[in-house]
Amino acid sequence: MTGLTVLPLLLWLCAAYFVGIYLFVGGFLLVRLEVNRTSGCADVLQPGEEPLDFCQARPRFRRTVVLIIDALKIDFARFDPTNTSPRPYENKLPVLQETLSARPAQSRLYAFRADPPTTTMQRIKGFTTGSLPTFVDVGNNFASSAILEDNLIHQLGRMGKRVVFMGDDTWENLFPRKFHRSLPFPSFNVKDLHTVDNGILQHLYTTMVGDDWDVLLAHFLGVDHCGHRFGPDHPAMADKLTQMDGVIRSVIDRLQDDTLLVVMGDHGMTDTGDHGGESQKETDAALFLYSPSPIFAGPPSQDEPDVVPQTDLVPTLALLLGIPIPFSSVGQVLLPLFPPHQQAGDAAGRLSQLEALWINTKQVNRFLETYSGLARDISPERLAELKADFARLASSYLGSVGEGRPPPPQLASSLQAYLTSVRDTCRATWARFNPLKMAGGLAVLAFACLTCFVTSELSVVLTQEKRALLKAPAGVAAAAAVGVAAAQLLVRGYVEAAWCLAAGTVSSQVLFLWRAWRLSGPAVLKNGARASSRWLSPRRLLVPSVAVPLLRCASLFSDSYVIYEGRVVTFLLLSLALYVPVHLNWNGHLLPPTPDPLKSAGLLPSPALSPAAVRKESGTLCGCLGLLVVCAYLSLSFHGCREEQGLCQPSPFLSPLSRLQDNQLKNLYYGLSVASLAVCAYLLRLCLCHYGNLNASGGAVFAARWVLPLLCICAGLHWAVSAAPEDGFRKLAELIRVAQLALPRAAFCLLGAGLSLIWADPLTVFVKAKPAAAARNSALPPPRYRASTGISPQAELHHLIPQIYQRMRRSLEDGEVGGGGEEDHRPAVEAYGLGTVYSAPLLLFCGLLGVGLLLLHPEGMTLSFLLLLLEMAALLHIHASSTTLSGAAGSNSGGFSVPWTPVVAWALAATQFFHATGHLPTFPSIQWGAAFVGFPDGHAGTILPASLVTLNTFASHILFAAACPLLLFWPLVRELRGSRAGRGCGDEGEDAVMEMRLRENPRQFAAALLQLAARYLFVLGAQALSSVCAAAILRRHLMVWKVFAPKLMFEACGFLVSSAFLLVGVTLVLRVDVAVGRWFRTLVPDASR
Repeated sequence: MTGLTVLPLLLWLCAAYFVGIYLFVGGFLLVRLEVNRTSGCADVLQPGEEPLDFCQARPRFRRTVVLIIDALKIDFARFDPTNTSPRPYENKLPVLQETLSARPAQSRLYAFRADPPTTTMQRIKGFTTGSLPTFVDVGNNFASSAILEDNLIHQLGRMGKRVVFMGDDTWENLFPRKFHRSLPFPSFNVKDLHTVDNGILQHLYTTMVGDDWDVLLAHFLGVDHCGHRFGPDHPAMADKLTQMDGVIRSVIDRLQDDTLLVVMGDHGMTDTGDHGGESQKETDAALFLYSPSPIFAGPPSQDEPDVVPQTDLVPTLALLLGIPIPFSSVGQVLLPLFPPHQQAGDAAGRLSQLEALWINTKQVNRFLETYSGLARDISPERLAELKADFARLASSYLGSVGEGRPPPPQLASSLQAYLTSVRDTCRATWARFNPLKMAGGLAVLAFACLTCFVTSELSVVLTQEKRALLKAPAGVAAAAAVGVAAAQLLVRGYVEAAWCLAAGTVSSQVLFLWRAWRLSGPAVLKNGARASSRWLSPRRLLVPSVAVPLLRCASLFSDSYVIYEGRVVTFLLLSLALYVPVHLNWNGHLLPPTPDPLKSAGLLPSPALSPAAVRKESGTLCGCLGLLVVCAYLSLSFHGCREEQGLCQPSPFLSPLSRLQDNQLKNLYYGLSVASLAVCAYLLRLCLCHYGNLNASGGAVFAARWVLPLLCICAGLHWAVSAAPEDGFRKLAELIRVAQLALPRAAFCLLGAGLSLIWADPLTVFVKAKPAAAARNSALPPPRYRASTGISPQAELHHLIPQIYQRMRRSLEDGEVGGGGEEDHRPAVEAYGLGTVYSAPLLLFCGLLGVGLLLLHPEGMTLSFLLLLLEMAALLHIHASSTTLSGAAGSNSGGFSVPWTPVVAWALAATQFFHATGHLPTFPSIQWGAAFVGFPDGHAGTILPASLVTLNTFASHILFAAACPLLLFWPLVRELRGSRAGRGCGDEGEDAVMEMRLRENPRQFAAALLQLAARYLFVLGAQALSSVCAAAILRRHLMVWKVFAPKLMFEACGFLVSSAFLLVGVTLVLRVDVAVGRWFRTLVPDASR
């Protein structure tokens, strides 16, 4: 097979898609412009005759203790005395309610609302700089870099304040060398509930009683990690919240009168313990303020806010501590912490509410003027309105102060309205886009889809082309990229790589399409068939196999479709599968033809299949269709839930066994998981054994016999160890910890060894020689099979390839005619497993890979993986039966073309099981626990955990993409002996030679493989293009950052992963083909090709 033509073409097609996605994302997800300016003491002067250094004024508080309890949602902080049966997370912080009731002038509790994305790094950035995050910031949550914008930590250091930090080591990465003293602890291991918290408690109280600090920051992680590991409704959460209650009590007892206590959560959590999105459960944290001295006028009034934005903490703390407000802050001061204007004179050095608002307003206006001069992305009309509002407010305030008269009563509310207006304007503006890059990315993706479609339709012609197809496009691409780079250097003085890649990609695509158009004439193939050039006719685009994916792509413009995509894709898949028997029946292929008594039997063509064979294949097709329907509907039981789905309840199988409290239910789930894994392994070995692929002694067979069972055993033991309660086996705690580390790592090593063995020695063929006389004696019984596989003689005979090759068959026949069996010392050869020589290693490869991916999922997902295996088998059998019934095997233009229908169904199934493994195109649904399988103590870097999470998220994409070549092999694997459909390409024998038919026609094999891969890439690329178009067109839609942007990111990542593993699957097929060629040369040197 001409693998040197197939693989470069596919690599080039994938690269074109990658460039288009990269260019579009670069224009769609831009980080806002950061203003690298720093506030100073002279920037916020009070109005008066002489300049006043604001920083020299006496601050309201000399010290501040900030306790950050990660994921402390507001529901955890509220106390309901009437709740007699509280859930594990309810009423566990009574100290807050006791303090609020006993000391109303010294304490307050607010809902503390975060801006999405609700991830820890972005929240720290928000409540230290006062700025708003952008969507792309979520990608930096596990690769935190230093904050360069002006922030509270920087201002505290400039003012000589000694900041002591202890807790989450994310702070050390964000503020390197900014702390007077720092005690960071590793934070990434979500299964560790106590290391960070206990480390803080070892130093917190001793630090408080000392005098070497002004600001004390302590960031606890136990509540957040408990939510990730067990969820909020778990006894472990009750224990952790009770511990935090004791911490707050101890800190309150040690506070001095000039110290402010701030207890806050950085974000909330969902009912499953996750966060990252923008649902109210994720955004609403708790904010508790307390001081031993009165700081409020009295009990809460109706004028006080119910919800405090997190950005408001920055200007509030800055003015209370006597430091400048960070330059880029868009928050507004929390007024209840400042006395009214009439009472400010009673407290020397204290800012009044109006003074604090004026300083805040002046700082925000200064930032707005600076930012608008640099970025120029705020509309001039809106900017003029804001400037006019500030001028009016400044005139009113300065006039009243200068004349010594009371300010207007509505001035404070007007200042607040101005601050809110500026923040809303910035929030709307900082969804910045680069329309030119977005348009360029769309153009590259559209050309990539067109090129992929043309490649699939002209695969026969392209693989017969003698010249190097990509030599000229590669040269043109390089020239175009160099030309664009030179132009950029001349005009801008720098080179932007994205435009160079785009220019090279588009130029190569245009040249390739032009050459394909010239080749698309009615070319005559070697066998006399003509390659069709009508591959863009409207009639072909309207068939259901193409109309279904087009309908799905159009539906991606609907937020409702994206929200309910899992169920809609299941419906589309079943609709397309039901189209297969309907289409066969419409063409008269589903049932045996009824003889017409009016016509002579001699005038009728002989049927391709006997009536019995037709009935058998029709029964197989209908049975597999029923299996597909059952699997599809059962897979709906494993879906997760989005916030927008209302009363939806997530699948109980999504929770790890360690979260279950009922031991009987835990044992039941564990038994189902182990049984499902055993069934998966058994079915895989049964298939390989049935076709005689477990009789050889090569590396692939070794992997099937030993690596696969050992891998399953390691997975089962790992689940048992992980399900053990944390405090249930204290004497075996160390052994359990070692097992949690060793078992998954041993499984990973076995997986790597098994995949390497398959790649190094992929052949699963067992060769047996016998005397030629015995081979010629047809009266002898079937040969006795000596390998211990348990295969029956009938199955052995059915899957035996007595004549390996056409030349070998002819040589044997010549020997029989001449009767010179004794003179020719060559033995007759029997090869077992040769009929599935290509599909067997691919099946085994995907099976091992599936078990490895299953390790990264919750144990209950084993049932879903079993359904995935059964559905994959059902789709393959439906495709094979349809091909046999329609008589298309080996007869489509003299090749082995795979129609659009199974390819589209295969892609839909990949998306269906993305949802059926508990995933959703939302960030809170990401299963972060996969990063710690085999690494319970965390990671030193971010590449390995990111890779594990990616493999977990896109497991279904990986399996279906790697197994995609099975669509080409399966009709040949299941071809019927003696059928006309099974005797294409000039084969006159009656034996079902199965996949050897591909070996006898290498160019048609290459064309079919290229066509299949290109069609699958086209379907995936069309979905990615539709998501890109939806995000571009609906970029100002209300749901863009909640629905369309996450869908774009997941669709793009899914395409990248799918295309990579599609290349892996195709490369494995090419590797097997090379091994088969070497095997033939070793066995029959003069017969090999």
